[in-house]
Amino acid sequence: MAENQYDPQKIESKVQTYWEQNDIFRAEVDADKEKFYCLSMFPYPSGRLHMGHVRNYTIGDVVSRFQRMQGKNVLQPMGWDAFGLPAENAAINNNTAPAKWTYSNIDYMKQQLKSLGFGYDWNRELATCKQDYYRWEQWFFTRLYEKGLVYKKNATVNWDPVDHTVLANEQVIDGRGWRSGALVEQKEIPQWFIKITDYAEELLQDLEQLDDWPEQVRTMQKNWIGRSEGVEIKFNLAQPIDNIENFEVYTTRPDTLLGVTYVGVAASHPIALAAAHSNPELAAFIEECKNTKVAEADMATMEKKGCATGLYAVHPISGIKIPVWAANFVLMDYGSGAVMAVPGHDQRDFEFASKYKLNITQVIEPVEGSGYECNLNEAAFTEKGILINSGQFNGLTSEQAFEQISQELETQQKGKRKVNYRLRDWGVSRQRYWGSPIPMLNLENGESVPVPEDRLPVVLPEDVVMNGVVSPIKADPDWAKTEYQGQPALRETDTFDTFMESSWYYARYTSAQDNSAMLDPTQANYWLPVDQYVGGIEHAILHLLYSRFFHKLLRDEGLVESSEPYKKLLCQGMVLADSFYREDEKGKKHWYSPADVETEKDDKGRVVKAVLKSDGKEVEFGGMTKMSKSKNNGIDPQQVIDIYGADTIRLFTMFAAPPEQTLEWIDSGVDGSNRFLRRFWKLVQDHLTLGAVETLDVASLNADQKALRRHIHKTIEKVSDDLGRRQTFNTAIAAIMELLNHLQKAEQQSQQDRALLDEGLQAMVLMLNPITPHICHELWQQFGHACDIAFEQWPVADKAALVEDEKLIIVQVNGKVRAKMTVAADLPESEVKHLALEQPNVAQFTDGKTVRKVIYVPGKLVNIVAN
Repeated sequence: MAENQYDPQKIESKVQTYWEQNDIFRAEVDADKEKFYCLSMFPYPSGRLHMGHVRNYTIGDVVSRFQRMQGKNVLQPMGWDAFGLPAENAAINNNTAPAKWTYSNIDYMKQQLKSLGFGYDWNRELATCKQDYYRWEQWFFTRLYEKGLVYKKNATVNWDPVDHTVLANEQVIDGRGWRSGALVEQKEIPQWFIKITDYAEELLQDLEQLDDWPEQVRTMQKNWIGRSEGVEIKFNLAQPIDNIENFEVYTTRPDTLLGVTYVGVAASHPIALAAAHSNPELAAFIEECKNTKVAEADMATMEKKGCATGLYAVHPISGIKIPVWAANFVLMDYGSGAVMAVPGHDQRDFEFASKYKLNITQVIEPVEGSGYECNLNEAAFTEKGILINSGQFNGLTSEQAFEQISQELETQQKGKRKVNYRLRDWGVSRQRYWGSPIPMLNLENGESVPVPEDRLPVVLPEDVVMNGVVSPIKADPDWAKTEYQGQPALRETDTFDTFMESSWYYARYTSAQDNSAMLDPTQANYWLPVDQYVGGIEHAILHLLYSRFFHKLLRDEGLVESSEPYKKLLCQGMVLADSFYREDEKGKKHWYSPADVETEKDDKGRVVKAVLKSDGKEVEFGGMTKMSKSKNNGIDPQQVIDIYGADTIRLFTMFAAPPEQTLEWIDSGVDGSNRFLRRFWKLVQDHLTLGAVETLDVASLNADQKALRRHIHKTIEKVSDDLGRRQTFNTAIAAIMELLNHLQKAEQQSQQDRALLDEGLQAMVLMLNPITPHICHELWQQFGHACDIAFEQWPVADKAALVEDEKLIIVQVNGKVRAKMTVAADLPESEVKHLALEQPNVAQFTDGKTVRKVIYVPGKLVNIVAN
């Protein structure tokens, strides 16, 4: 029975109950159907969904529902990226355990996801903090260790000398520990690494296969991998120290080798440490560097500091002695920890040499006519060019010199060509508690061995007390104590980097209920790779690179057959909202929620005045910025659902902007989306109230009816392309909204009129179903269909309906519109031109003039040139 009033809360509750009771979105292997695996990046269970989540997951759900209506076997799972530092901090602040806090948040956020109508297969739900997930991660790590892809070495960490703990980068604020306030030191401790560098070339080359990834993401990964071709050069020390006779540097510019005037080594380089024994100034500099947090990304902007070691190296070609300096811009864990410095042709080296009054020699001059100039009094000349001051290599181009100098070094056995990568091995050790324990045992003889398979998982205790200083498993000596082959052993108390969990979760979804293996080959190889991945651009490098690497490891272990995890990638834009604040007497800004502010706007929608509802006093408009806790401008999805319903919020997020662009949250836009659904609902109810319709007789349609039917099927054609190939959801919705306007205005005088409206409305229900599934499920049933709309076939445009019997032709004279005429679609060009010239208003502007040319754009335009 038709219901004139649209009640989203009632409809959505009813439909969601139906989905859950009938397990509508359960996905099973079906070899007879084409599969489609759609995945949105899983959330961290922070407690509440934000609008970024809503947009991400709505995109994924629209794609999934559309592909299901294409007849595909669709898998769309959901789970929780549940380990990590935020849970520890929240547990400390709330005097609880991370596990309890995490599980409570998962329960709440799961209900939020269900209230938005996302069609997930909850049978495959996973949480990375549960044993049935991380036990397989531990097992796989032991397999990698046995294959020689895992190793342990000392690496530099941020050390808080007061709390006696390792800090993550985000816990270091202005060089001090976030909790103790103590100056953070750089300390070397043993860390576990996985050899991602063994796969660097394959990771780089396989980017070429990813045609359906954004070019920006592929470029970012290429740059991060950083393949370079160069030469590894051996420099001998003029006088050995502590049995160190030489060291190596790597350069991509061997053409500048004769311009080397000093060598830079890291403060922790063995040469610097050896020289510091008899050099108090150097020892002090090394100590200073230990207490300086240096990331590779900071080197370009940091102040360049150094100290002479008093040692000299011998230039491998000229034989000249050049000083060795310890420099803070050289990192020990990057390359060999030593660089050849060419201040004439490298800006960093130039700044250092200028500061410490070191020689600067020009060995490259600009190519004549290139437009470049070299002035070493101001800056280094970093372009390639022609060699000078380089002895036998003078006059060569940089490219020629690369080859000849490399050859000379190889001949003298002082160097060799080498491909290098910026990429470093993946350090997976974290000194935090809330993570998967690393499954290694430390023996009394100093060896490390993997935990035997029959003793996995190494279970992380969940009932703990957090003191905010030391990890509970590090603080409890009994937890680490165990045995190995009858001998005492200690469990590793470091936990995995949480990127480990997010690097293979997409694969575990295929086998989430399998407790006997990491992956079920039948399931994994049917569903993988993921056909559509949706997530933020902020994960372009680390997460996506690590998961690509992990997938290749899974392949080489024989667990999957494919080489890449994700076929197609869509990176959605951020969600922005208005922000408002007041400054106190100290200049500190206090931010207010947009829900607590009343605004006045001009005719262009710009905020001209804003007042706080609670006191009626003005607040400052901070502009439209990314929704965030810091600006207090996040919109709670539940509040919008309570007012408008889930379908409205889904429709608005898909309509307001193309998916890859930022979305501006505008209340009037949300209200407009809701009005559209109400208009749609009412038109269907009014139509259904009049009862059954006759079968549409296409052959007997009049001109107006043919035009309306053509519009219906053009809309089907466009929406099909927009949702499928182009993924421009906003333009698809715009086309559907335009169709509703035409249907509302259509004549309803005859049975054929009603039958045509019926066809248009049912097409609209089908096309809107991926976007607004609740209202469409209800309306589809009201139209009398027994089949669940989730499994209905997507509408197909009738090609015959798209053929136009008549065309509206614009007639111009000298580029100005003078007439419009309707002609038969198949009318010959000569007759169209003749009719155009006979139009009364055209004749008025051509009389007494010579018609020089008549140009016809078929089916659209006639332009008459006359003077």
